[in-house]
Amino acid sequence: MSSLNLDDFTDLIERPDGGVRRDAEEHRARLVVPPGSLGRLDDLGEWLAAAQSSVPVRPVERPRVVLFAGDHGIAEREVSARPAGTAVELVRDVLEGGRPVSVLARRLDVPVRVVDMALDCDPASLPEDVVRHRVRRGSGAVDIEDALTLEEAEAAFRAGMAVADEEADSGTDLVVLGDVSVGGTTAAGVLVAALCGTDASVVTGRGGLPIDDLAWMRKCAAIRDALRRARPVLGDQLRLLATVGGADLTAMTGFLLQSAVRKVPVLLDGVVTAACALVAQRVAFRAPDWWLASHASGEPGQAKALDRMALEPVLPQGVAVGEGAGALLALPLVQAAAALASELPVRPEAAKDA
Repeated sequence: MSSLNLDDFTDLIERPDGGVRRDAEEHRARLVVPPGSLGRLDDLGEWLAAAQSSVPVRPVERPRVVLFAGDHGIAEREVSARPAGTAVELVRDVLEGGRPVSVLARRLDVPVRVVDMALDCDPASLPEDVVRHRVRRGSGAVDIEDALTLEEAEAAFRAGMAVADEEADSGTDLVVLGDVSVGGTTAAGVLVAALCGTDASVVTGRGGLPIDDLAWMRKCAAIRDALRRARPVLGDQLRLLATVGGADLTAMTGFLLQSAVRKVPVLLDGVVTAACALVAQRVAFRAPDWWLASHASGEPGQAKALDRMALEPVLPQGVAVGEGAGALLALPLVQAAAALASELPVRPEAAKDA
């Protein structure tokens, strides 16, 4: 029996300030550029103003990329183009600056934090600040066994909450959330299919490193088999994550909910973060107001999850690589929206009426 009561999040999470959003809309109407002429940037500025509870909106000055990492036992079914247990190679590449997220983060001057939750490697092979939250070495193959024990799921969930608190306490004002995993999109597909009540084929995508047709069929079968195990536990989100999620996905769910508690806005990346957000929405229905769908990755599971949460992607880039790269592309747009909302002058006649 878990000592973690997820129902508490329903009371702890408030919506961003609706009054501030109305004030932001009124301020926008007084600017020299006509309302609507900046397109989606107007919405982004107003969303950020409400999240900050500030009009005019403050600039985003301390963003941070947070990546949760883990290996998934389901990758042993050859559902991924990468060999099972090799997510650590991706993590090392991120840390050494050789992945897309690393390049973009350098260009945008955004620090990157990697949190190992269940990599299948010796923890001594990675820096202490990366591995200190690890719950276990790899997650179970979810088509035939639980990804985690309930105790491990609670530990992973609490680790995600702790990371969210660490970021909020350090002054991070916006998080770009992503994953580094092998097999993670399969686990994400199970969660999305289970929570949306759909078949495996509807949510099965090709992954970040595209798979061929045979691998797609194996992946679809793995999701189908895992769905049979997921459906009986749909009413208990922590048990659902333990059954078919994994330590990294469980931690991300805790991170998203605690970030909403701490009123830190989050940019969601691809299908893995969308699946975790969908679980978190089941826990606390107000939580999605604190998240922004950064881009459409082309993964059908992501599209299904975002549609269920009524979140519209900012960019249509089709970046399926994961690791927060697509979400990081949306960051300059959010920063531009904040700058325009706060720095454009008010029309002279509107200033006289104020």
